[in-house]
Amino acid sequence: MPDDAEYLFLIIDLYTNFMRGRQRSKGRNIQGILLLDKPMGITSNEALQRVKSLFKARKAGHTGSLDKMATGLLPLCFGEATKFSGYLLNADKHYLATCKLGVETTTGDALGDIISEKPVPDFSRQQLENVLKKFRGNIEQIPPMFSALKHKGQRLYKLAYQGIEVERQARPLTIHQLQLIKFDGQTFEIDVRCSKGTYIRTLAEDIGKQLGCGAHVIALRRVGAGPYVQDEMISMTEIEELAKQGLAALDEKLLSIDTALRHLPHVELNQDVADYLYDGQAVIVPHAPTSGMLRVYNEQDDFLGVAEILDDGRVAPRRLLRS
Repeated sequence: MPDDAEYLFLIIDLYTNFMRGRQRSKGRNIQGILLLDKPMGITSNEALQRVKSLFKARKAGHTGSLDKMATGLLPLCFGEATKFSGYLLNADKHYLATCKLGVETTTGDALGDIISEKPVPDFSRQQLENVLKKFRGNIEQIPPMFSALKHKGQRLYKLAYQGIEVERQARPLTIHQLQLIKFDGQTFEIDVRCSKGTYIRTLAEDIGKQLGCGAHVIALRRVGAGPYVQDEMISMTEIEELAKQGLAALDEKLLSIDTALRHLPHVELNQDVADYLYDGQAVIVPHAPTSGMLRVYNEQDDFLGVAEILDDGRVAPRRLLRS
């Protein structure tokens, strides 16, 4: 027969499992995507947790961090939408950045400590344009130390705060557009459309190095991410005001999950074929594309998830919503 100590451990174990279950079930099981206009001065995770609390949501995640100083488009995924967050993480981004010449900082933006100050030569706009040409198209970029990338299991920014710098490998990326919007001799504003993994802070630093005087970002705003644009955003202040009206008012601002995949072709499946797909089987779909990924829907036009065309033409499930 168990002694008192064993009973005590058994009770503690049961209570722990009970509390874990309560934590898992806490919150509403809502689905969709919210396009937050992240305010300046808070991290992406702080913004996520605030919105998640206002929505009383059980599960939520963001799709690519914005720097604390940055503002703009931060898609937040709720519930089953988190299954498709990778498509937004890997999508192209669109930024507006204002950069100051003559000053370099530890972080590459205005939040860092100044490490170098140099007089700014009397550049012409054309001289700056000539430098920008070097950064258009396929380039390589060395990630900054103040980033969330990992080195031997540790975030680089944590090492940077300890004064530790490690060697980083240059990574290939694509600058689809780099347009000079404004230049006053001391600061310049650029419009950047780029592939995933591009650090605008590093881009500004590299431009400054090419000019010989250094530079850092003093304002950064994301205005596009994948299929989403800034016109669809909602501010934190608006969300807080809607929360006073009730959860239904908040839920109206959620976009359907498949809006994140608007770039993919779609097919409709009858119920029998959809059932086979949910069983994990590849299926034959008449008139489907011959290759690539696609969105799949049932006969009621409900989004089911994402599938892939196999070499033999069948459609195989890759990521599906719960049936």
